[in-house]
Amino acid sequence: MSGTLVLAGGGKMGGALLAGWLNKGMGGADIIVVEPDSKTASAISEKHGVAVVEIVGDLDADLTPETVVFAVKPQSMDDVAPAYGGYAGPDTVFLSIAAGRTIAYFEDKLGPEAAIVRAMPNAPAAVGRGITVAAANGQVTGQQKSRCDGLLGAVGDVAWIDDEGLMDAVTAVSGSGPAYVFLLAESLAEAGREAGLPAELSDQLARATVAGAGELLHQSGDSATRLRENVASPGGTTAAALEVLMGRDGWQALMTKAVAAAVKRSRELAG
Repeated sequence: MSGTLVLAGGGKMGGALLAGWLNKGMGGADIIVVEPDSKTASAISEKHGVAVVEIVGDLDADLTPETVVFAVKPQSMDDVAPAYGGYAGPDTVFLSIAAGRTIAYFEDKLGPEAAIVRAMPNAPAAVGRGITVAAANGQVTGQQKSRCDGLLGAVGDVAWIDDEGLMDAVTAVSGSGPAYVFLLAESLAEAGREAGLPAELSDQLARATVAGAGELLHQSGDSATRLRENVASPGGTTAAALEVLMGRDGWQALMTKAVAAAVKRSRELAG
C-alpha cells in the first residue's frame, strides 16, 4: 500500500477506510482526500494529518495517483467521477465503493481505458471487522488488483468475484446486512420491554446478546445452524420461540423478501 492515493469522499465509509489504511502503516503523506464539505475536511485534517483539498481541480496538475478511491454516495457520482477522467490509463486504478454503480458506468464516465475495481464494503469496516466483495474490469493488472486487495483488507475480509452481476445480491446481503442486525437488536429490546423488562435493562440485554452471539459466530468453527441447535434444547424456551420465528411467515420469508427488495433497489441505482 504505497504510492499516491486520492480518496474522493471523506464521509463515514471513506473515513473508515482512511483510518484503516493509516492503522496498517500507510504513510499519511501518500494520501490526499478530496472533500468539499469544510466541516468534514477540517475534521479529517485534524484527526489524521493528511492533505485535504476541496475539489479535484485543487490537486497538483502533474499528479498521477496510483489509486483513486471513490467513496461518495451513488447519487453524487454523476457530478464526481467525470472530473477524474484525466487520470484514466495504465498508471491509475479506480476503486469504487458506491452501491449500484457498475463497472460499465465508470467506463462510460472515465473512458474505456480506465482500470476499474467495483467494491462493496459494509459498516463493520469502521471497527476493522467488515467484509468487502470486489470485481475488476479487464484493464486492471495483477499488481493493481493486489493493491486494491490490500486497501480493502485494511478494514476486514475481502472476496473477489468474476461475475459482476452478483454485486446486487452482495449489496443486499452484506452491504445492507448490518442494518438488519441492528434492527434485530432493536426488535429484541422492544420485545423485552413488552415482556415487562425495564427499558434500560432490556436494551442492555439485547445489545450484549446480539454482539456476543455475533462474536461467537465469528470465533466458532461451527455453522450458524449448529450454533442455533446448540442453544435450543428440545421442548425448552428457545425451541418455543424458534417455532414462531421459523414458521411459514417467520424470519426466513421476511428476510428473503427484504433482500429481494434491496437487490431491486441496487439494480435501480445502476440505471
